[in-house]
Amino acid sequence: MEWKKLIRLLYPPLWLIIILVPICAVALIYTFIGKYETHPVAYFTYVLSFYTLTVVVMRCIKTFPDIHRKIKGGVYKNPTGNRLMTDMKFRTHISLYTSFSINIIYVIFNIVSGFLFHTAWFFIFAFYYMVLAVMRFILLRFSKRMGIGKNHFMELRRSRLCGYILLSVNLALSGAVLMILYQNKGFFYNGIFIYVMAAFTFYITTVAIINLIKYKKLGSPVMSMTKIISFAAALVSMLSLETAMLSEFGKDMSEENKRLMIMLTGAGVSVCIITMAIYSIIKNSSEIKKIMENKNYEE
Repeated sequence: MEWKKLIRLLYPPLWLIIILVPICAVALIYTFIGKYETHPVAYFTYVLSFYTLTVVVMRCIKTFPDIHRKIKGGVYKNPTGNRLMTDMKFRTHISLYTSFSINIIYVIFNIVSGFLFHTAWFFIFAFYYMVLAVMRFILLRFSKRMGIGKNHFMELRRSRLCGYILLSVNLALSGAVLMILYQNKGFFYNGIFIYVMAAFTFYITTVAIINLIKYKKLGSPVMSMTKIISFAAALVSMLSLETAMLSEFGKDMSEENKRLMIMLTGAGVSVCIITMAIYSIIKNSSEIKKIMENKNYEE
């Protein structure tokens, strides 16, 4: 009976949770802004907030499967949604349009920031994202004109071309890292925007890694290259976020340590991108050579 009462405490009525959440939020804000962290009432606020967070999580765990099932069922009933969930090639096509649009937005954002903050750092990244947009446009145009999985030889050639471009654009990234190291300039985001960018950056990085592994199994060079480009963009976003966080939260850190961290991260990102580009070039070239040799042999 005692266990049942305890479990019942973890599942209070929904109306009580709706009341507790804003009360705890306001109480915590007042506690930290007013610097009452050690006040006796503050400890009650911490306990109540912990309890509220716990019951919210328990409520989400209980209701999420049903909500997910209903949403998934609704998506599959819709013709476009069903195709998006079941047809990976169609999903890649949509993904190319989306990522291309995001790239263009990034380019505009960096150009505007370059003029506003008078630093070449943003212009370098505008150029970097512009090149990524060009690569995505090449793949998008190919998939629209030729289709994915219909001409493996042409897919290999387009993928190899993008590999060469990705290898070349790494020079722009190296220039950006050098600018941070020697001119002490980098990204910075104001206020809560840095937390939004951090959440977004970790999200796109996680998704890029998952897709890089998942799409590799399909054997389509174009689809694999789209995910390599996404992963490269995510890595550069991580580098940008690191410089912004060091600028915002690393005020007590020495300049030497900051430069060392940025140098190591920049080197790691560059090595990853160069490795992916070279691997793609070698792999695609090898397959192209085999196809050409088989063609000559048959003739």
